[in-house]
Amino acid sequence: MKADDLLLMAYVDGVLSPDECREVEEHIRASAEAAETVALLRASRLDYKAAFATQKLPPVPDSLTRKIEAMAPAHTSKSATQGANGSSIPTPSAAPGAAPVRSRLRSVPTWLAAACVAGAFCGGLFLRLGPLLDTGAPGSGSDAMAIPGNLSPWVAAAVGYQQLYTRDTLAYVEDNPQVVSKTVEDIRRDDGIALRIPDLRSAGLIFKSVQRLHFNNKPLVQIVYLPEKGPPIALCVMKDVKPDHAVAAQVVDTMHVVTWRQAELSYALIGKTEGVDLSALGKRISNREVDQLFSNATSVSMALAE
Repeated sequence: MKADDLLLMAYVDGVLSPDECREVEEHIRASAEAAETVALLRASRLDYKAAFATQKLPPVPDSLTRKIEAMAPAHTSKSATQGANGSSIPTPSAAPGAAPVRSRLRSVPTWLAAACVAGAFCGGLFLRLGPLLDTGAPGSGSDAMAIPGNLSPWVAAAVGYQQLYTRDTLAYVEDNPQVVSKTVEDIRRDDGIALRIPDLRSAGLIFKSVQRLHFNNKPLVQIVYLPEKGPPIALCVMKDVKPDHAVAAQVVDTMHVVTWRQAELSYALIGKTEGVDLSALGKRISNREVDQLFSNATSVSMALAE
């Protein structure tokens, strides 16, 4: 897009000063092409800020907001350096008064950048969790187990995924014991995860589904349960060849997260607690004080028949 087009876009968006507006309007009167461009911009104008304001997106982490704010001045500085060194970007032949406008356009508002990232998070997370939160550090898929204020990247990704769930998400889940049993078998055989599916009916949680996901090219299992009231609760499991870690609990955004590591597997019990004590439930699962589903075909059928 040409710099003149950016100036016309700023005019259509109403972000220019009165003097700048007068200059642009003179240019529009003198140029049929500019007038046509303005007409097209007005016809295609969308109120993105208002659109994002009505969307129920996961809250943007403070760390991501800080990164975006740090990137904006760095990008501005880089652009200025390129201009001083005679970069390949052509210098626009616009009136001197327009230069400050184009400088301002280089700084993307934080709300818009954050909203775009959140939208990408929602859209892409169903397919693959890893690349969205890849820190670039070796072994980031199984960092130190989460403690308050220090959440493992894979747990953070799982929390973001769980925030998208509602009771309606599971409304059309088909009860197919054969498919579920085959999924569990594949996880144990192909993913190398000695998976146990806890039977949590005693805690008022009904098993609904098990999914094979990935984080940083490593298998990640999500087991979803539905309580009597409120949104679903998930137990996520990932292979993690590190020493065992005791059950620990914290709140991430609006989600309660209970984590522990046991027998080379890391666990994260995630949900909004409404009548369910996730900390106590995590300890019961860790201590193997609940029965196991999918140990035979009968238990599969009974679990899905609830």
